[in-house]
Amino acid sequence: MRAEDLLPAGMDQIKRNGVVIRKGSVGAFLANARILCDHQAAPEQRAIAEHDLLATLPALRALGLFEVLSVRDEALRQWLAPHLRDADTSQSTPL
Repeated sequence: MRAEDLLPAGMDQIKRNGVVIRKGSVGAFLANARILCDHQAAPEQRAIAEHDLLATLPALRALGLFEVLSVRDEALRQWLAPHLRDADTSQSTPL
């Protein structure tokens, strides 16, 4: 599968599992993750990166990113863990 098979030219977003996924979601996640992994980043930068990274999580989960990839940076993985767990419990369906 190629990128244009998922998001054809001229389209900026798709909807999967009821979640809008914008072009650039994965890139934005990576850029914000780099800031959060940078111990030299200013607190203001970190706060913005945290907010923006959390905003991308629904799209990344709808893409299945965390089903095939794991975060290698230990601190970032620990920071993400409760947010990913919260999403798991909020999306579960009762029996």
